[in-house]
Amino acid sequence: MTTKGRIHFERVLCPIGLAADSDESLRYGVALAKAYGAKLFLMHCLDTNGERAADRRHLTGKLRELLAKHVRQPASNGVETEIVITEGEAQVAIAREAAQRQIDLIVMRSRRRPYAAALLGSTAESVYRTAPCPILITHPREREWAGTTTNEVALQRVLVAHDFSTDSELALSYGLSLAQEYQAELYLLHVVPPRAKPETPEAAYLPFGIDSFFGEAAKRLQSALPDETHLWCNVKHAVRQGQPYREVLAYAEEQNIDLICMGASGTGFGMRALFGSNADRVLRQAPCPVLISRPLRPAFATSTTTAERMVR
Repeated sequence: MTTKGRIHFERVLCPIGLAADSDESLRYGVALAKAYGAKLFLMHCLDTNGERAADRRHLTGKLRELLAKHVRQPASNGVETEIVITEGEAQVAIAREAAQRQIDLIVMRSRRRPYAAALLGSTAESVYRTAPCPILITHPREREWAGTTTNEVALQRVLVAHDFSTDSELALSYGLSLAQEYQAELYLLHVVPPRAKPETPEAAYLPFGIDSFFGEAAKRLQSALPDETHLWCNVKHAVRQGQPYREVLAYAEEQNIDLICMGASGTGFGMRALFGSNADRVLRQAPCPVLISRPLRPAFATSTTTAERMVR
């Protein structure tokens, strides 16, 4: 949840599979739960084609083992956890459980998909479009900042991709709060689309063409932040021209960014859904974890769930 410009996660959901490395997001889930005093829900979606209900006890034990693997004692003593085993299609079940349990943040792993399979999307991409809360997505082979040796969060550079939409304003609120919480550098990037030239409708209203367009974007970036931000945080602004996802990825590489924050409306259908949005493309290729911000939409739903409470 967000309170007076500061975020405070009270309930964190970490869905994991049993494939190799799928539990790596747990490091982030444990570290963030510890940092915010949040309750951590460790979730597994039962594959009804290959996993029987009789396997629930075995799965619970397996999930306990995976959790213990990522808890650095005694740093995370007292982190309250609950194991959730549910059934159904993973992306539907994750969003449903997040709504039912009024989750503040979903933390999950996304595999690097080959380009040939990119059109098929991933579970993480499906979840961020329908999730009732923000979702932090981690990947293999990326810069990491949580739980590597301790259950501490070591954020140093946070990038907010800002297009002046309501979604990106929300992304900025999360990026700003995380940067303040961990005294990290804050980077704001706006990308001018490649078609935004003086003779096109996008920039026709600007009296001095593309240079004025860049200048106006830079001013809006600066005004997007509270004045006091510069008192506690090193802020860098950048305006670039090109394909938004390419520029975001390139800038993140150049600046050694630890976390990318961006908004997503979650309403992509038709051609946009087929070929992928900027958020999809950033998720697939990001050199660091990505936080997709979404407004909190608590809801109540019913589900077939086995839950086990435990306090470490």
